[in-house]
Amino acid sequence: MQYVNLGKTGLKVSRLCLGMMTYGSKTWRQWILEEEEAKPFVGRALEAGINFFDTADVYSLGESERITGNLLRQFGVKRENVVVATKVNGQMSDDINDKGLSRKHILDSIDKSLKRLQMDYVDLYQIHRWDYNVPIEETMEALNDVVRAGKARYIGASSMFAWQFAKALHVSEKHGWTRFVSMQNHYNLVYREEEREMIPLCKDEGIGLIPWSPMARGFFAGDRQRAGGGTTTRSKSDPFASELYFREEDFIVAERVQEIATARGVTGSQIALAWILNKPHISAPIIGASKLDHLDQAIAALEIQLTDEEVKRLEEAYQPHPIRGHT
Repeated sequence: MQYVNLGKTGLKVSRLCLGMMTYGSKTWRQWILEEEEAKPFVGRALEAGINFFDTADVYSLGESERITGNLLRQFGVKRENVVVATKVNGQMSDDINDKGLSRKHILDSIDKSLKRLQMDYVDLYQIHRWDYNVPIEETMEALNDVVRAGKARYIGASSMFAWQFAKALHVSEKHGWTRFVSMQNHYNLVYREEEREMIPLCKDEGIGLIPWSPMARGFFAGDRQRAGGGTTTRSKSDPFASELYFREEDFIVAERVQEIATARGVTGSQIALAWILNKPHISAPIIGASKLDHLDQAIAALEIQLTDEEVKRLEEAYQPHPIRGHT
């Protein structure tokens, strides 16, 4: 396994982060793997040297956090040897205050997340999108208090507009509050709008980039159809993917991915992951895996070095997209 600093912090993270959204309760999403099914994935990740695990309170409404904590304990992992990240914002119940980025919800949520994780702190506490109903000053002060209380070591953010992220950074600097160290953004070969503003901002500010959906929710697996969906359980029951991708130009990019994959004797998903890993400004893409061989393939993709010619072929067919993933 390879390790890098998360942005300009001293925190070392594995080049791959295991996304834990896949593990939780089938009552939340049909394709989710429950605890016993999830156990081999966490074991394989630890065996491969992955030390970075990302979840969120809203994933399976807390069940993903519970499973993350349970499995790390079952494998006897020392708390200081892993980097655990979770998120806050999503609606957790019908209660009017059980969502968003208010001071109340943040302070309530960190305690609930820690209880489910069976941990005294998380390494990275992230805001799960922007909250248009709460002043960013209120959010940043609450996050600062979470860090000062020892309940989180660092704070991060997820998909938003660059002006919003810049404003948050400014507010924290103005007041001397804890600063965001990472951005978990939507970025892959068929969605590259982040290259316009967010990625340059993060590079300039020393923010670690840990993109979600680096393999476009299975879009490069070779089974996606122009009419929509694919052959797997997730592809048949994931309407969000159809909103994000499935444009004609996306299929052109996917076909080029398959050409290069075939020539190299690897999978399309590995080529898509190798492309993002080859970007020097990316700290650790967040990968999801519902089959063990998919996890093994992702780990093997760390060794794939694309040529300049291959990168050009992969990138040149891209067309501008509407902004997706900010809500």
